[in-house]
Amino acid sequence: MVEPARIDDGVADGTVVEVVVDEVVVVEVVVDEVVEQVRRHVLRALASGTEIGWDGPDRAAFEERFDRHFPVLLRLFRDLYGTRQDWVDQLTNLALESARSWVQRPAGLKSLDAEREHSSGWFQANTMLGGVCYVDRYAADLDGVRSRIPYFKELGLTYLHLMPLFLAPEPHSDGGYAVSSYRDVNPQLGSIQQLRDLAAELRANGISLVVDFIFNHTSDEHDWARKAAAGDPAYSDYYWIFPDRSMPDAYEQTVREIFPDDHPGSFIQTPDGRWVWTTFHTFQWDLNYSNPAVFRAMAGEMLFLANQGVEILRMDAVAFIWKELGTPCENLPAAHTLLQAFNAVCRLAAPSVLFKSEAIVHPDEVARYIDPAECQLSYNPLQMALIWEALATRDVALLNQALERRHNIPDGTSWVNYVRSHDDIGWTFADEDAAELGINAFEHRRFLNSFYVNRFPGSFARGVPFQDNPRTGDCRISGTTASLCGVEGDPAAAVNRILLAHSVAFSTGGIPLLYLGDEVGQSNDYQYAAEEGHGTDSRWVHRPHYPAADYARRADRDTPAGAVYAGLRRMISVRSSTPELAGTRLVGFATNNPGVVGYQRPGDGTLILVLANFSDGPQEVHAVTLSGFEGDAVDLLTGTRIRLDAGIGLNAQQFLWLRVTPRP
Repeated sequence: MVEPARIDDGVADGTVVEVVVDEVVVVEVVVDEVVEQVRRHVLRALASGTEIGWDGPDRAAFEERFDRHFPVLLRLFRDLYGTRQDWVDQLTNLALESARSWVQRPAGLKSLDAEREHSSGWFQANTMLGGVCYVDRYAADLDGVRSRIPYFKELGLTYLHLMPLFLAPEPHSDGGYAVSSYRDVNPQLGSIQQLRDLAAELRANGISLVVDFIFNHTSDEHDWARKAAAGDPAYSDYYWIFPDRSMPDAYEQTVREIFPDDHPGSFIQTPDGRWVWTTFHTFQWDLNYSNPAVFRAMAGEMLFLANQGVEILRMDAVAFIWKELGTPCENLPAAHTLLQAFNAVCRLAAPSVLFKSEAIVHPDEVARYIDPAECQLSYNPLQMALIWEALATRDVALLNQALERRHNIPDGTSWVNYVRSHDDIGWTFADEDAAELGINAFEHRRFLNSFYVNRFPGSFARGVPFQDNPRTGDCRISGTTASLCGVEGDPAAAVNRILLAHSVAFSTGGIPLLYLGDEVGQSNDYQYAAEEGHGTDSRWVHRPHYPAADYARRADRDTPAGAVYAGLRRMISVRSSTPELAGTRLVGFATNNPGVVGYQRPGDGTLILVLANFSDGPQEVHAVTLSGFEGDAVDLLTGTRIRLDAGIGLNAQQFLWLRVTPRP
């Protein structure tokens, strides 16, 4: 007989192990066979009278996906928790919970699952367009959002991200990111039934609902945190709670402060004298994913949201979800394993659901989260930051470098490209990339901060500093797109900058995302500090209430609102009829002009060449630079025919989307 290895030895495939299934010790079971052991247990339990029954088609569909995806989940779960004696028990219960969730999944969503499993690249279409808003600020409540569906269709939205709308403590909600319940909507916004109804109506109109899955932390008012605070040992293990400062001090040797203005370090002391990990704000307690019970609990919350009709989950703060002593506790390998395991759970019980990563970190680290088995979608913070960098410097070197080096991502994935979001702007370019171009990254960030808060002579921007540190020059930038482009000073020039910035986001490949209101040129809300809980967070300056007057002027092209709206609508229309602009594949193009960015979007034997002038004056791309193309081209945005053999002149902030023919 082969000596069995214990589960806590961290076994590999093919190793003989001892496991417990149904409270019966099974000796000499090969790890590969655990799949079959768990499978039989799950199906037997679901078929018994103690579980929710299911009909033939439901059972057949789940069994087919179980056979395909459960071995992956097993491997990932074992990698995370295989040193624990209870890992197979925990995994078995997770599989049971996934099966129950599938049984309870509404029929319409099961149909969507079947459709999306056969059209997995649906989100890469050139017709995709995203919008994002806070429910209360944009539409008062969920019924208000529902009433705006006709406008969303007018604009062309296919993706609507509602910022955190679940129960959160007031006024310390961190904009909803201090979640107190993943199953209860903030009653001021509506109910979970209203959210389910909204999701169904959006889906009927071709719009996918996106919400945040805030899975790094909960509010300190979440039921789990309340029980932990009361001393319940099971729930104390849901968080990183220590009896004294010895372990917090050890972790803080290598962990950076995120919001030092809120609290120094990464821990706060609770009233009973213990210390709890709070990466962000004092009222947000970090979850302890080294405990598999936390994974199971959060997987249950994730599947609950999926069954309400959520099609895309924005995976919040992915860089911080795994902790290990002696490391920065950011971007650790196990964070990726954890995301893949959550993804595998969805493949079992909600296969049409996609993940979108939110990682505002080094570009190399951002890229590591983008994978069909991890996060199929990702924000593109580097492109966003470098669009603003190019507007400030009138030089496209960093933007060109990023497009050529960092834009292309794996098949089956997509960028979410944006000019502004709900968050501040941080200058996330890599120092080593800047150094290659002779740029001192530290000094360049100081310049950009100064420029965008109107401390630099000649700046057009009207941004507001966030987390400002005058001693070091470090800060991040708040402000709406229009205000950062100078709409309060020179509206006509601001409109040109707004459209130029969006032309890049709309043509580089991925899902363009609009912070709703920006499409009509909304400006800063300088009264933000008067609202309770907002006074110390300048990001509320770029989260204004619904700009009704701007929307009312959207048909008048003689107003900034109308000019911006018309320009964006034209881009949306052209993009949706241009197959080369689907997907994300991009090929660089050297314009040999420091003020003009260029890139190519190849199609099936066709090619779109994009040129965009970030300078304040006319620029030329010479004929020799364009000599790889035939002489005739068409600007898709205007329908104008252009001769390339004489070179191309671009006015200040002008951009062209040219259908060109490569020379043989």
